[in-house]
Amino acid sequence: MKLPITTLLTALLVAPLAALDAADAPKQQPNVVIILADDMGYSDIGCYGSEIATPSLDSLAKNGVRFTQFYNAARCCPTRAALLTGLYSHQAGIGLMEGDSGFDGYRGELSRQAVTVAEVLRPAGYRTYMTGKWHVTSAKDLKSDHSNWPVQRGFDRFYGTITGAGSFYDPATLCRDNNFVTPLNDPEYQPKQFYYTDAISDHAVKFMEDHAREHAQKPLFLYVAYTSAHWPMHALPEDIARCKGRYDAGYDAIRQARLKRARELGVLDPRWEMSPTVGKWDTVKDREWEIQCMEVYAAMVESMDRGIG
Repeated sequence: MKLPITTLLTALLVAPLAALDAADAPKQQPNVVIILADDMGYSDIGCYGSEIATPSLDSLAKNGVRFTQFYNAARCCPTRAALLTGLYSHQAGIGLMEGDSGFDGYRGELSRQAVTVAEVLRPAGYRTYMTGKWHVTSAKDLKSDHSNWPVQRGFDRFYGTITGAGSFYDPATLCRDNNFVTPLNDPEYQPKQFYYTDAISDHAVKFMEDHAREHAQKPLFLYVAYTSAHWPMHALPEDIARCKGRYDAGYDAIRQARLKRARELGVLDPRWEMSPTVGKWDTVKDREWEIQCMEVYAAMVESMDRGIG
């Protein structure tokens, strides 16, 4: 079964469905997939001017809508809280990061007064799935309160990490539904080489295949929250090899090339100029380290795009 995909913004999605119950739901409800990348820059995708190869995302952009102005929380937890609830992050309880600051809006926990998109869609007849980074709770161990974990906040199935950034080879707080697993002890997933980006992609595909086989009569909601390209800079050797030499000219040249391309693509006003760089490339002491960092970063993004495709 081929699954049609409609990608919507949570803010636009929650409102019209909030009053929808299974009895009132339309007969042809769309499948919905939301994909979230982590710590990527505006011009890191090909359709926004990047030299990084992102054909899958470029194809989605070509056949969809590209934003040129968009409100962004600029931090991990607030972004996810807003995306999941359709609220400003402070209204959702996470104005900064996890950890209770003692003030409303900075509780570090997803508010119980806010509903997630999964909690809205499941009563409307959807099966709900998530794979990837959760990062909207301080509860990170077996003894803590799990009421703000994905399965408790509306998701039928979950594979991913409860916490934020970490190793792509042995991620901390890796869970399958409500149970902790590790790349070594997970009986359901044993690839030749564990790499978290691939694991997120593989489980997104698995959830869709399981859904088509077991719940084809229901619409699907899938939230795919990658940790790429957040630090640490971890990528597979073969992916890094494909990016070798691409950044030898340094970041000044890359910035200029991206600006030119973004103007040609129409995503930047041609009158806009870039802000000055922090330091000129020819004054950088550790150039080889900087070059390798850019190569690995590009490899991380390309790996994610390959999984999306």
